[in-house]
Amino acid sequence: MARFDDRAQALAKAFWPGPLTIVAPLADPAAVCDLARAGLESVAVRAPAHPLARAVLARFGGPLVMPSANRSGRPSPTTFAAAVEETGAFAGAALDGGRCAQGLESTVVALLDGPARLLRPGPVLRQAIEALVGPLAEAGPHLGRSPGTMARHYAPCAPMRLEASAPRPGEAWLAFGPAEPGPGVFNLSSARDLTEAAANLFAMLRAADALAPSAIAVAPIPAGGLGEAINDRLGRAAGRIG
Repeated sequence: MARFDDRAQALAKAFWPGPLTIVAPLADPAAVCDLARAGLESVAVRAPAHPLARAVLARFGGPLVMPSANRSGRPSPTTFAAAVEETGAFAGAALDGGRCAQGLESTVVALLDGPARLLRPGPVLRQAIEALVGPLAEAGPHLGRSPGTMARHYAPCAPMRLEASAPRPGEAWLAFGPAEPGPGVFNLSSARDLTEAAANLFAMLRAADALAPSAIAVAPIPAGGLGEAINDRLGRAAGRIG
């Protein structure tokens, strides 16, 4: 289905099963329908780690096309209830695998012509990938080969105000670090732990949006490590990236 070079083989060996998606050239265009690959001569593939997803794949006996459960542009669901809220009657069946452990969508790396390119940061960190395949180039011309890369994506209905020092009247508050609890306050991590913040991000963003605030103010998030992926999602939710 996908043609893996030495770099792709190394990444798959290191991070699969897990939250890494590899965009690679098609080995056989007839093996993947045009709709599943948006008519491109490449395909995005991943081996999930969740036992329920792996059981479904084993029972089916082959690869599956698996789009995300959020409507295009909306914040990702990270719980069964949020997924059902998004898909509604459009899903013929639903399986509850519990709350998402990572909270963020997979890291996406393109291994096509030229250098390896980071299309979407995620739980598998840039530094870990670069240790195996060398420096990652930016998405560049391959940006459209990955989901979740629109200028405005993962977006709530309420406008977003990033890198805020405090909420304004009428705003919901996504805090990071010590914060006074209260109505409309959602703390991504009182301990300033990026892993905890990533796991909470979309659930708290959806909960804040459900209050219909005048805006959602978000405290600054450090840029390093998993902060790269968190800030990517926040930037797209606010329409700042693209």
